[in-house]
Amino acid sequence: MTGTAFIVGSAYLLAAVLFVVGLHQMRAPSTARRGNLVSATGMAIAIVATVVFALIDSGGQLVAWVALVLGLAVGGAFGVIRARTVKMTDIPQLVSLFNAVGGGAAAAVALADFVLHITGGTLPLTASIPIALDVLIGSVTFSGSLIAAGKLQGVISGKPITFPGSRILNIAVVVIALASAVLFVFNTHSLVLVLVILAASLIFGVLMVLPIGGADAPVIVSLLNALTGLAVAMAGFAIDNQAMIIAGALVGAAGTILTLQMAKAMNRSVMSIVLGGFGTADSSAGGGPVDADLTNIRQVTADDVAIQLAYAQHVMIVPGYGLAAAQAQHEAADLAKLLTDHGIDVKYAIHPVAGRMPGHMNVLLAEANVPYTQMLQLDEANAAFDTCDIALVIGANDVCNPDARKPGNPVSGMPILDVDHAKSVVVLKRSMSPGYAGIGNPLFSDPKTGMYFADAKKGLADVILAVKEYVSA
Repeated sequence: MTGTAFIVGSAYLLAAVLFVVGLHQMRAPSTARRGNLVSATGMAIAIVATVVFALIDSGGQLVAWVALVLGLAVGGAFGVIRARTVKMTDIPQLVSLFNAVGGGAAAAVALADFVLHITGGTLPLTASIPIALDVLIGSVTFSGSLIAAGKLQGVISGKPITFPGSRILNIAVVVIALASAVLFVFNTHSLVLVLVILAASLIFGVLMVLPIGGADAPVIVSLLNALTGLAVAMAGFAIDNQAMIIAGALVGAAGTILTLQMAKAMNRSVMSIVLGGFGTADSSAGGGPVDADLTNIRQVTADDVAIQLAYAQHVMIVPGYGLAAAQAQHEAADLAKLLTDHGIDVKYAIHPVAGRMPGHMNVLLAEANVPYTQMLQLDEANAAFDTCDIALVIGANDVCNPDARKPGNPVSGMPILDVDHAKSVVVLKRSMSPGYAGIGNPLFSDPKTGMYFADAKKGLADVILAVKEYVSA
């Protein structure tokens, strides 16, 4: 082993240790920021080590220098700009876009390695297996992640998209991709066969995600994230890069665990989601209670809500996608602080899949400097609803739908927040439109529920002004 190889190997080992430590620290909100920085440091070390080794190995060729420097500049600039300018509500689609880039890059590495081996005249089994798997998995991730990002962004309809014969076509492209991969590994090492694997996998990625409903899109993003990690690990095996193997394995494992947790929180299997989910509507859509049956609905005003809050002892705020879409986390935090300053106990009930991705609400509230101690997870929150004077639901829908306790509907069996156990409920949303599951919510017509129709940001601002009048009186 040369001195350069030893230094690079040591750098990869240090990067791997930082990845593991950073991932461990991300388990708790109080250490998540530090964990992210630790992991980013590990990735920076791995990138620098790889670039230095590549430049030395290239013998100082100008083309290699230009390609590496240009790639670093363009990729780094894009990453920094997008990360600093992205809205919190757009993070899931940005993650999906990153998944696509990772899967596509891994597939490109496998293709380059294939060309390199063919030029050398040999393709051993230890190279053909990772190449085939990398092209297959990376291509599925690339096309599937782009479709998922389009659904989350609204460029592609959030409704399940199917057509006659879609299942048969799906099975056909899977069979073609797998058969071509097996043939490539054990028999024919041709570029044509690699391109067949590539094309079939790209088509399958599109066909796999199109039937997914809007509610299940975040789960698919998480699944594709796990597949991206697997593709990167395969690319690491193909080019014998330990850093890629370790990083890919960590991403794959973490993505798989997250996917299973999300599916469990929705009481759905990953297979049922992949085969086609539900989800047709956006809970934040619409501008008012139009086209809705308001016969059994009790509408309230900002003053009505303020009176209840000002004279309550225990208040539970239930944030949902409507809060995130309106960027109303700061108003929610201001309202909570106002109530807390006047001796009222305020907590936040966080559902595992509220918003568009796990932890979405936690991040939004942390951005507004909400103390972690006020954020209650599902079990803690449900235990507190029985003694709650008023539950203020802001833009949440399916995650607090009591019909989940009944069989025979799209949300049956889904763990929900027991908002209806509170003594009084106020639901702040723009309209009576259903959530992603596309069904009505009986909570809205409950006699103890008041519907406050408004944009989350403006509605909360009006409530804050009204509360100030009552608590200062």
